[in-house]
Amino acid sequence: MAITGVAGSIGSRLAARLASRTGDVRVVGVDSQPLQSQFGAELRRGDLRTDDVVAMLQGVDVVAHLVSAFDPRRDGLESASLDIEMVRRLLAAVSEAGVSGVVLMSSAMVYGAWPNNPVPLREDALLRPNPGFSFAAHKAEVERLAAEWHADNPDVRLVVLRPVTAVAAGESSWVARTLRAAVTVAAGDDDPPVQFLHLDDLASAVELAVLGNLAGAYNVAPNGHVSAARVRRLSGMVPWLRVSPQVASWLARFRWRWRLAPTPPGVVPYTRFPWVVSNERLRDAGWVPHHSNEECYVDSHHAKPWAITTSSVMQRRSLAVLVALVAIGLGIAIGAMTRARRAASPPLP
Repeated sequence: MAITGVAGSIGSRLAARLASRTGDVRVVGVDSQPLQSQFGAELRRGDLRTDDVVAMLQGVDVVAHLVSAFDPRRDGLESASLDIEMVRRLLAAVSEAGVSGVVLMSSAMVYGAWPNNPVPLREDALLRPNPGFSFAAHKAEVERLAAEWHADNPDVRLVVLRPVTAVAAGESSWVARTLRAAVTVAAGDDDPPVQFLHLDDLASAVELAVLGNLAGAYNVAPNGHVSAARVRRLSGMVPWLRVSPQVASWLARFRWRWRLAPTPPGVVPYTRFPWVVSNERLRDAGWVPHHSNEECYVDSHHAKPWAITTSSVMQRRSLAVLVALVAIGLGIAIGAMTRARRAASPPLP
């Protein structure tokens, strides 16, 4: 099998997982970045946008396409066009190279964040990315392109994964950083539930998609969700400004234009309305997430000193505070008793 973007956070994890198997999987790593031999993979350096993709896929039966050219720091439409062209060239090469399976990485953001979204969203929900947020729109276009290609190539197994915000200790995607920065300005009175996925769990989902018999679209998310208020307590962060949605959009455009924050204007709805997804279909296929929403957020976020982390930490902190208060109370009581005895004792001759 081949992994595009093998040097990335997900690709390197997937390669390591496959290498830990008993040698029944031959891994080919493809990346435009300088590569070092690791994970027992055969490494093929190349750029999917310009190089011979058919040559990169020779001898490969399944390809996991994990690399993306999308860069929010550039013009979103320009980088999205590059990404879509890369997918188009990859799919054309798959047909020519005789590859039997393709796994594409999309995003749960393709559903859009809307006030009438069901909680949770399932895979058969309409794809309604919010206008103005080019990342979600371009992922939806990638899915449309792949579906169109698959209609002409029905014998090739196609899997589309739609993960929620993926994080890990010391690793945070631009989407995670964007959403984190965006919540400092609260739009209206909305407080939607959120989800955080560990990169290790995402890599295990890709592994199942590559080696299993999955076909179609699958949401990738931990079990359940967590409230935005809970996230703020976990981080010790509160919105420093609560404004109307119109003002929040204007502020997002202003901060984005002058590079004051990594918050493209179109991301505002994703902080106002729910886009929580169900993982039931993927779990039914055998996938099991090993990290909760809270664990993922705490693991990836540098909380303020006063932040609440987990329920067990809360209990320990509460116990510590109680012990401290008892100790202070005992000290005050002992001091009062000592002063009372001294006051009651007759003076020495």
